[in-house]
Amino acid sequence: MTPAKHQYSILKQICQHIPAHLVSKLSRSFGIDKQSRTFSCWSHIVSMLHVQIAHSLSLNDVSDTLRNHSGALTPIRRATPSSRNGLSHANRVRDPLMAETLFWEVLSHIQNKHLDFGRGHKYSGLPRRFKRAIYAVDSTTIQLVANCIDWAKHRRRKAAAKCHMQLNLQTFLPQFAIVKEASTHDSTEAYQLCQDLKSGEIAVFDKAYVDFKHLADLDRRELFWVTRAKDNMKYRFVKQNTEPKGNIQYDALIELEMPKSREAYPKKLRLVKAYVEINGEKKLMKFITNNMQWAPSSICDLYKCRWGIEVFFKQIKQTLQLSDFLGHSQKAILWQVWTAMLAYILIRYIGFLGQWKGAFSRLFTLLRGVLFSRLDVFGVMAACGTARGSPRMVGSPQQAYLPGFNM
Repeated sequence: MTPAKHQYSILKQICQHIPAHLVSKLSRSFGIDKQSRTFSCWSHIVSMLHVQIAHSLSLNDVSDTLRNHSGALTPIRRATPSSRNGLSHANRVRDPLMAETLFWEVLSHIQNKHLDFGRGHKYSGLPRRFKRAIYAVDSTTIQLVANCIDWAKHRRRKAAAKCHMQLNLQTFLPQFAIVKEASTHDSTEAYQLCQDLKSGEIAVFDKAYVDFKHLADLDRRELFWVTRAKDNMKYRFVKQNTEPKGNIQYDALIELEMPKSREAYPKKLRLVKAYVEINGEKKLMKFITNNMQWAPSSICDLYKCRWGIEVFFKQIKQTLQLSDFLGHSQKAILWQVWTAMLAYILIRYIGFLGQWKGAFSRLFTLLRGVLFSRLDVFGVMAACGTARGSPRMVGSPQQAYLPGFNM
């Protein structure tokens, strides 16, 4: 099936889901409209979206490609191509907080327009017996070049940025994110990452985010949390909670022994020690939680579903352009990271409208190949998606038929 022709390019059909008034409103709010003369803020956003979807390798790659397709840019709300120096200067000077705000505003706009957006894309490893909202909290490291990016150095020969994320596992959409240098410990960002969680919801995070003062704050706000116990955690057993069974070695109530830790978290904790299967191998792990009612197997399953955020990080880092950066300044890095997140949301939304059943990476490569073609985006998805419908009827036998040799 050949996809139908369309009046506009695929890039135009992707960008049109950004509200028309939003970019100009934010550019005035952040004072970027006064910094732009020929290269408008909207043209900047379109150029950076093209960087992500087309996997542009350099500033020359972006400027040359957009200049050669300037006719396809004009219908995209009069966007114009930029020179190499113009795009570099915009990334270096303009406030990346605008790109961050644009991402959250577009995500909020889409969710308000379609309340069921993302609900059919929940993480497959999510335990079905939980009806509460489950959020995974973790971070991913974005490697940078140490010899030219001084602001992100955290080792003698290493430089990196970190993206701390709060991910809703029911919708597989980010709820909160912090992008900064990797020199700070994960636990310092725990308060900010969990500040918008509501009573009764569940937070699952790795032991790098364990801070007993923060865990006490979550418990006071009536939030449930599950995490791994640190290897050097000192505690004493109070009583056994449930009998050991199957992979569960023990399930007990404990109290922290160290005075500083006990002062930060004076209540009792629940400690579950169990064998968990990882990559076909069983490993012994210790989990702590503030919930005293769940079955020990449920606590193990909740922590295992934390792997969903690793799947999310894999999606954005292996498909979008987060390995090669067009600039070395902190603002240029942040512009590229937040426009990558914006491209992810827009492509997910396109897939939602077209009822795409395949993987995100497949949809991404599909749109990248026809980015400037004037084809209907949903027709392209229907033509290149997975096989649908009933099997094709065969009018002739698949094997040679010889008379007298019937079996």
